[in-house]
Amino acid sequence: MTILETFIKNTSVPDNYSFMTAKEMEERIWEIKHQLKDKLFLPAHHYQKDEVVQFADVTGDSLQLAKISAENKQADYIVFCGVHFMAETADMLSKAHQKVILPDLRAGCSMADMADIHQTERAWNELTQVFGDTIIPITYVNSTAGIKAFCGKHGGATVTSSNAKDMVKWALQQKKRLLFLPDQHLGRNTAYDLGIQLDKMAVWDPIQNKLMYDSSDMEQLKVILWKGHCSVHEKFTVEQINDFRKNQPEYNIIVHPECTLEVVQASDVNGSTHFIIETIKKAKSGSKWAVGTEMNLVNRLSNMFPDKEIVSLNPNLCPCLTMNRIDLPHLLWSLEKIVENKPQNIIKVDEETKNYAILALNRMM
Repeated sequence: MTILETFIKNTSVPDNYSFMTAKEMEERIWEIKHQLKDKLFLPAHHYQKDEVVQFADVTGDSLQLAKISAENKQADYIVFCGVHFMAETADMLSKAHQKVILPDLRAGCSMADMADIHQTERAWNELTQVFGDTIIPITYVNSTAGIKAFCGKHGGATVTSSNAKDMVKWALQQKKRLLFLPDQHLGRNTAYDLGIQLDKMAVWDPIQNKLMYDSSDMEQLKVILWKGHCSVHEKFTVEQINDFRKNQPEYNIIVHPECTLEVVQASDVNGSTHFIIETIKKAKSGSKWAVGTEMNLVNRLSNMFPDKEIVSLNPNLCPCLTMNRIDLPHLLWSLEKIVENKPQNIIKVDEETKNYAILALNRMM
């Protein structure tokens, strides 16, 4: 069997699921959850569809879910309803007897895929030839296990959108400059908030294998940003904010720091997914919010807090397409394969990668 045939086999659910109604699939999933009980743990990311979230034992952001999964010692199977890099982190933090399963292997992350290990090692060789031993790599947790391991191996760490400022400050205490992977916008917004001027930042383009910067003195560079981005959050614009300011000025604008610098600066407030949820939760009844983050979460917030008006900053935005690969048929299929004792789509990180990646995670935590 070829690699392509194996991939198709492990991502395509059997035809019989197409003849089942949503209600039938839901009833069967509940039945299996009841049957497996504590042997099954099902975490779901905030960006998942409601049809999947209804079965979640816990919801949260990527690192939060991985840590909670690691604390669950009794489950034999962790069916991770998120994307590939999240399942990798869950595997690295879980116990030896536990199997982490991703219901659909096509559930990846375009941002994480913008920095592969070969590009990163090539960039590191180029940059260290220019700057010597003055750079420390740090990576957003929205990255592959290989990139996390690279940072661990070279003295760096992981960061989240919640602790990015602390981690950037830490990194610049270790070395003169840092390489921030793979999201340029979170890196730029964080550094800018810490008072680092834009002319002290550069962008590494992995396609052109080239460092791009405005400063006339390259030696003054402090932050090197990997040219990557979130395909969802980059769709929010200053024009959308200006439209709200003009036509609906009563709305508060809150966005995620994966948005561009211009959007973050034009908003009223910005912060991590957890920060957005907590801010709206604590807001006054009757307040109005235009939210710059993934559509599934925005819709869920609107349903959770009916006493407030909550809309997307971009009403034409599509949900995260890769996150939405996890659906009822794939979830049911993955659970039924567990019941058959033939689990599919097990995510396993090799030991060397795991050890270095955990080193990067531990430096952060």
